[in-house]
Amino acid sequence: MAVPKKRTSKAKSATRKAVWKAKARKAAQKALSLGKAILTGNNRSFIYPQAEEEEEE
Repeated sequence: MAVPKKRTSKAKSATRKAVWKAKARKAAQKALSLGKAILTGNNRSFIYPQAEEEEEE
């Protein structure tokens, strides 16, 4: 026979949502930091191919 599920408390839901948002905030901060490092040339851990400049003769 089917039994109804117990209701999740507001505190548990809020905690779960806060953890989820904190992870997203941390990922966004890392991405922004990496972008700034690449623009300023201070990156050490991110390797990417640089465009080759054409040489004039």
